[in-house]
Amino acid sequence: MTGLSDTIAAIATAPGSAGVGIVRLSGPLALTLADAVFSGRSKPSRSKGGRFLYGAFVDAQGQTLDEGLCLMFRAPHSYTGEDVAELQSHGSPAVLARLLSRVLEVGARPARPGEFTLRAYLGGRLDLTQAEAVLSLVNAQTEAARRQAALGLTGALAARVESIAVSVTRTLSAIQAMLDYPEEGVPEEEREVPLAQAEAELSALIGTARAGQVATRGAKLAILGRPNAGKSSLLNALLGYERSIVTPLAGTTRDYLEAQLELAGVPITLIDTAGLRETTDEIEAAGVRQAERLGQSADLVLRLEDGSAEREPLNLAGEVATILVQTKADLPLCWAAPDAIAVSAVTGQGLPELREAVRSALLGSETRGEAWLTTERQADAARRALTHITAAQHLPDDLASYELEQGLLALAELTGRDVQEDVVDAVFRNFCVGK
Repeated sequence: MTGLSDTIAAIATAPGSAGVGIVRLSGPLALTLADAVFSGRSKPSRSKGGRFLYGAFVDAQGQTLDEGLCLMFRAPHSYTGEDVAELQSHGSPAVLARLLSRVLEVGARPARPGEFTLRAYLGGRLDLTQAEAVLSLVNAQTEAARRQAALGLTGALAARVESIAVSVTRTLSAIQAMLDYPEEGVPEEEREVPLAQAEAELSALIGTARAGQVATRGAKLAILGRPNAGKSSLLNALLGYERSIVTPLAGTTRDYLEAQLELAGVPITLIDTAGLRETTDEIEAAGVRQAERLGQSADLVLRLEDGSAEREPLNLAGEVATILVQTKADLPLCWAAPDAIAVSAVTGQGLPELREAVRSALLGSETRGEAWLTTERQADAARRALTHITAAQHLPDDLASYELEQGLLALAELTGRDVQEDVVDAVFRNFCVGK
């Protein structure tokens, strides 16, 4: 993490044409360099920690490149905590490229991906969970993703982790005091109660990891069933248009087909697959094997069984989360199962119940205002912390002290209070330039 004391610059708006584009500078010379490329034509308008002016952006000869606004923020009242300037011009790619080139001419260097947010993290403006929330907010495609990213940005996740760390620290302090002054002893409530509370809270937090990652990255939903069970019809019904070919002939779908939709605020990749059955047709058999692999790698499987025919239960290999769907509910049903959702792709019967079941399976009992773990890095740190805390409850005091220290280190890594440089680099590697 070298070179963080110089002044950086980058285009901070998305590629392409737009009404407004932004070139952002941050660092000790940000305001000086902005002044070198900007000629103000209005009196400064001031706000807390900064000012903004209307004027022209000029080249080395004083020729106008474009007109726009210059916003200046003095440290620490900025996103990075450093002096920051934002040059707002028209959003033409040519204008922004020339404006950035001009800023680099006068002394800034190009920012690396995520470097503005990295500086905010290193300057104490954000913890690591908030920095990851920034990336999630930039990439959010659905309301569920936006909501979780916004919660993370407020520090709600870090607050949950800190509450757990307080309970662990309380027990660790009591044990260390006993080791130093054995004649005093450790009251049982000072050891067992805080650890039990921490273990329960951490287990609940880890339980949000799958939902948090699904809300952020989306989910794969595979539709599996025997030939002619109504897989393609259900896919079309969920999409609201005909995406997959439907015929009365069994085995029409031999390859898999994907379609995108948003379901319950989650980006879903629906996968229609070949019908599962024994076959001597090599092409169909390849499709069956592919369907089985897709089912095993999916986040959730809709296991379709034809409700209008004698039941042939479908058994899937591996530990796959499934929802049993009884199809063709518009026809006389030949069997019943308490865990099945009866659905008709023709009339739409059961589709609302199916959507709610998918939402519940993917997101669980979502609680508004509750922060989730949204990355595998966070989940891994939380799991390691839980392992150490659980182990500490069954060990002598000296060994328990070590386990609790390791647990606290894992919690500190989760929030970024104590984390290795390569972990930080991995987090910011996924950021775009300009953020």
